[in-house]
Amino acid sequence: MNRNLLKYLSAIALGMSMFVIGCSTQPSTKPEASQSFINYDTVKAGKFDNGKMWTFDFPPSDYFAQTYHFNPTKEWFDKARLAALRLPGCTASFVSEDGLIMTNHHCARGSLERVQKEGEKLVEDGFYALTIEEERKAPVWVDQLVVIEDVTKEVQVAFDSGTTDSAKTANRMAQFAEIQKRNYEKFKATSKDSMVFQIYSFYNGGRYSLYGYKRYTDLRLVYAPEEKAAFYGGDPDNFTYPRYDFDCSFFRVYEDGKPLKTANFFRFSKEGAKDGDAVFVIGNPGRTSRLLAYSQLETLRDIQYPVSIEWLRNRMNAMSGYVAQHPDQRLQYMNQIFGVSNSLKAITGYLSGLRDPYLMAKKRDFENKFRTAVVNSPELKSKYGDPWKDIASFEHEQRRLLGEVTPFSYNGRSQYIALAARLVNRAMGVPDMTPVGRGMGAGGGLVFPANFVPEIEKSLLADQLAFMKTYLGDKNEAFNKLLSGNTPDQAAEQLATTSAVGSKEKFEALVNGKPEEILNSTDPIISFVVQTQPHVLELREKIGKINRDEATKVQELGKAMYEVYGTSIPPDATFTLRIADGVVKGYAYNGTLAPPVTTFYGMYDRYYSFDKKDPWELTPRWANPPADFKMSTPMNFVSTNDIIGGNSGSPVVDKDLNVVGLIFDGNIESLPGDIIYEETSNRSVSVHSAGLLEGLGKIYKADRLVKELEAGKIVQ
Repeated sequence: MNRNLLKYLSAIALGMSMFVIGCSTQPSTKPEASQSFINYDTVKAGKFDNGKMWTFDFPPSDYFAQTYHFNPTKEWFDKARLAALRLPGCTASFVSEDGLIMTNHHCARGSLERVQKEGEKLVEDGFYALTIEEERKAPVWVDQLVVIEDVTKEVQVAFDSGTTDSAKTANRMAQFAEIQKRNYEKFKATSKDSMVFQIYSFYNGGRYSLYGYKRYTDLRLVYAPEEKAAFYGGDPDNFTYPRYDFDCSFFRVYEDGKPLKTANFFRFSKEGAKDGDAVFVIGNPGRTSRLLAYSQLETLRDIQYPVSIEWLRNRMNAMSGYVAQHPDQRLQYMNQIFGVSNSLKAITGYLSGLRDPYLMAKKRDFENKFRTAVVNSPELKSKYGDPWKDIASFEHEQRRLLGEVTPFSYNGRSQYIALAARLVNRAMGVPDMTPVGRGMGAGGGLVFPANFVPEIEKSLLADQLAFMKTYLGDKNEAFNKLLSGNTPDQAAEQLATTSAVGSKEKFEALVNGKPEEILNSTDPIISFVVQTQPHVLELREKIGKINRDEATKVQELGKAMYEVYGTSIPPDATFTLRIADGVVKGYAYNGTLAPPVTTFYGMYDRYYSFDKKDPWELTPRWANPPADFKMSTPMNFVSTNDIIGGNSGSPVVDKDLNVVGLIFDGNIESLPGDIIYEETSNRSVSVHSAGLLEGLGKIYKADRLVKELEAGKIVQ
């Protein structure tokens, strides 16, 4: 679950508009069998529709005690918090007093590529350090949450002191900077620790918390399996269950050149989780949209997600088509294709929730009850008025403007038009915000992208022209001239051959030339952008202003929500540490039942059932297990814990804070969890702790690692 890519795609979609396409939806999560017999006006919101991603600011001690019949103490929550860690884009945890940390293979993939030596293929072949001296320093860090401070009052006072919406926002950002500076100076004076301070908005501005992280930068790779074992079943099995993935990796944190000594770690359970057990996921869920106003969800449903899906399908088809023609480059592109396919599945699942009338009826009922609570309270009504009405008005105007700007949104599509737009922006003096690697050099200079593949870009250009044709028809003179009477496919073929932006030498000549050479260019793509870009920039400025104005109303809505509900509902995910409760539990699917736990037998069944073909083939060590390997050992399991992207690598622990599993995915029915949590079939998917120990010990002969996990410390 690559949440960084999803965030990038969402940013792209903000500049796009309504393009409703046919897409498969996931099975409805409502209890009734047929939608046609449901009166959606009578559907009621559920108690946990907003999820169970509880913050450590207000740990739900009483709720846990009532629900799971144990009384977690402050010390219990403190240890849970300090044993959990945050990797870039993922979660990890200490599992030994000697700094050993556990996460997923896919969270360590970048490190594997960067620590491998000449001739090695660690992603494909895996890695294991036989001795502590062989552990390899990796270019990655982890953060441990050690400071939590409520800064709501001073942030809201600064915000409210502004006389305009722009001033309010500026004051808030200035206060953020002041709080961070104050804490940096405080810790610099009293501690040698490397600290990172960030301020997070919860409940859309209803509460603000300062989080201080101790950052560890000396991490060394201890173990990672082969990708074929970690991602068994590949893309077809992604976001599904039953699963058979050995998706794990281990690093060690060092301090002053020695393994870190820590009292805050999770001990490993040999037995692991079983059906019906209460379990807790401690991790950093990336982003959810559960507390948005209903009108904002409609924009996601009708604009952002459909357009993102259309773009992702085009990109996946272009790259897959290229690999089919160039099979020798398959390995180079398959991970990119998987990344796009992963996002396509995820966003399609998000959209399925927004298009499910039962789930949306629950969302509407929650908003109606919340709105009534505000309107019927003279005090709250006086404070907040009707922010829902204002937000709906902003969303309506934004939709109208997005309808105009969508066909001229170039980021993430064909680089032919995107590069032309950057050239024109440069000539017009418009700042280029393109990230490094997508046409911007490390020093901020405009460069020809190293990943420009003419065959792929030509295919994307044809798709983009067809997309624009859908919107513009024959009404835009500049676009008509760009097509020159050709079909999108014909035009793409011609433009890709003749345009200067497809040539590194010609592109660099334009970059190094005079602005008027770009603005007066007869190149068809550049000329098209020159004619359309001024109006596009004007539209984007209007959309930006709407977003800024709306942000003020969203904050008012958040403050009202916090006053009405307090911490009885958790805030949306913000890639901050949360604890999510649940139980190990199967579910109904595909006309049968999904078991709560799978075993190694199932992996071998898929291996033989698919005739040992990719992506269900096994590497030699797995295809020929030793005689004492117990195939009946639990391998993966599902539970009702509330997770989303960013939770990858999260430990699953029991009431005694013992590791019973390792989160690596959610099932496909969980994807509507972007907007609502529905326990009926929403499941997190984990590697079982017993399966981890069995595989590490019997398949990989990683005796040193197994002994450390079982003892909770290095065993000499």
